[in-house]
Amino acid sequence: MSELKTNKISTNDTNNVAIDTALGLKTYTTSQKNALTSVAGDLVYDTDLNKAQIHNGTSWGDIGETDRALDIDFLVVAGGGSGYWSYGGGGGAGGYRSSWNNETSGGGASSETAHIVGAGQNYTVTVGGGGSTSGAGGVMGNDSKFAGITSLKGGAAKAGAGYAGGSGGGGRHSSHTGGAGETGQGYRGGNANGVAGTSNGGGGGGAGAQGTDSVTQYGASGGVGQISTIITTAQATTYSVGEVSGSDVYYAGGGGGGLYRADPPSLGRKGAGGLGGGGDGGINSAAGNQLSAQSATVNTGGGGGGQGNAGSAAGSGGSGVVILKWLTDVATMGATRTGLTDSGIQTDGDYSYIIFTAGTGTVTFS
Repeated sequence: MSELKTNKISTNDTNNVAIDTALGLKTYTTSQKNALTSVAGDLVYDTDLNKAQIHNGTSWGDIGETDRALDIDFLVVAGGGSGYWSYGGGGGAGGYRSSWNNETSGGGASSETAHIVGAGQNYTVTVGGGGSTSGAGGVMGNDSKFAGITSLKGGAAKAGAGYAGGSGGGGRHSSHTGGAGETGQGYRGGNANGVAGTSNGGGGGGAGAQGTDSVTQYGASGGVGQISTIITTAQATTYSVGEVSGSDVYYAGGGGGGLYRADPPSLGRKGAGGLGGGGDGGINSAAGNQLSAQSATVNTGGGGGGQGNAGSAAGSGGSGVVILKWLTDVATMGATRTGLTDSGIQTDGDYSYIIFTAGTGTVTFS
């Protein structure tokens, strides 16, 4: 038999009900709440959101909130730098910053904190382009941004030591050093190496590892990028972002270094681009070009491959990407965007996400 127990309930002159102790709403996780068959007026407490919510007949909303704060997880990857065309180092990957799921940020840094935004306010988003290979190459990438979060452009390889950047560009020829990576975003580029009859560029730095120092008669590999699970491999494939390898999605791999030899070398000695979109380095010999340098993959933030000798183009850097993700119930109306190319608002279980692939504009959550 059901039983109702109470110490005291009183009514006042305006016919409201008074209760001596705090009223405890039934608690649910977000998944449990979404599985309910609910009608307008139902009240619950969501333990994932730490908020009391009311159902309006269509969806759940926060009780009494007007200008609410939203926690937005992010992955912000900048555009990668290009390689260099003569005994060239590989381009450095774009800077990599992430708050998702306590996963490592670039350069071995800890995960960042989700960004708090105010509903109804405009926040700037920029997707940085990759460095071009006009002329000899050696062109930096471009920064990517979300609100106050900036991932720095990838460092390019150049005629000497590599440029510093989100990840550093590889060194060129003989003994030049790789550029430094930005703390919390990426690693340094590799050092160059050369002896009589051969010259190698260093590998570009990646978000997950430094570029390889070149070894005599072999092209140097670019540093590996960083794995993120903010979207799945299937989603990455659908929207053509990141580099899928097995069950993982990599971003911000460094470009491979170029190799030059007096005699034609084996093509198996190329400098491989790092997982995360890095372009392979090229090979030249005195007999002519043997293998062209490869550009980085777009929307990965990878660095472009270096070339072995002048007269053949180096690889360009890959454009970056910005991915935002939030609990669907927190921003029930989604997000308005202007000036950007994106995937549209997508839903994955309890979460919604947007993938930005180009442009500079604003996003407004509601």
